[in-house]
Amino acid sequence: MKKYLAEFIGTFILVFLGTGTAVVLGGYTGGTDTGFLGVAAIALAFGLSIVAAAYAIGHISGCHVNPAVSLAVWMSGNLTAKEFGGYVIAQVVGAFAGSTFLAFVIANSTSLEGYGANGYGELSAVGLNLIGALGVEVILTFIFVLAILGVTSSKATSHMGGIVIGLTLTLVHIIGVPLTGTSVNPARSLAPAVFAGGDALAQVWVFLLAPLAGAALAALVFKSFFTVKEETGLEVAGDERLDGARDSRHDKTRR
Repeated sequence: MKKYLAEFIGTFILVFLGTGTAVVLGGYTGGTDTGFLGVAAIALAFGLSIVAAAYAIGHISGCHVNPAVSLAVWMSGNLTAKEFGGYVIAQVVGAFAGSTFLAFVIANSTSLEGYGANGYGELSAVGLNLIGALGVEVILTFIFVLAILGVTSSKATSHMGGIVIGLTLTLVHIIGVPLTGTSVNPARSLAPAVFAGGDALAQVWVFLLAPLAGAALAALVFKSFFTVKEETGLEVAGDERLDGARDSRHDKTRR
């Protein structure tokens, strides 16, 4: 339950701060162009949210806060089916909690509107169509999840995971915000779409399926081509043997 609570809190942080920043800056759906500084701010909000969540809950659950990430971790054999189901439920509930609190903020404002939902066509700042949106979300999620699997696969780099993952999420948002609003996360897309309703809700299937497909592709590629044996285990074993030999010599000396 600690892991599931951690995933709930982490996803709440991501959705409220990320989509909340988009709402405060005027949104990026409905053809609205926030400009470069607005896009950069939204991208940083999502990226820094991951950094904050990673160092807050990463030691408990790994800070997936994303069903697509959990799918890739499960496919890699580092998560049981039961845990995968629990993670996804916690993430979806956390996303709805984040959008609910954002709705509370909007209700107490005289000018804020929208929920930071994803979209294509008229809901894309650049008018990206359905095929383009599918392709963008698959590729951006592939890049994002591949970076996660890579940085967390070795003890030599795992301590940098929060920073690397946060920066990668920022990167994919810089190009993705004007295109689709950037999903790469089914939970992050579902909650705002339900609150927004209308076309955003009708289009949300794209932002549920495409990130899952991109994550599955990343897991397959990483497992097939990029998995390496962790050398530190061998080095530790060698050190232990050396320590044993030293202890044996010390024993002989004392005798």
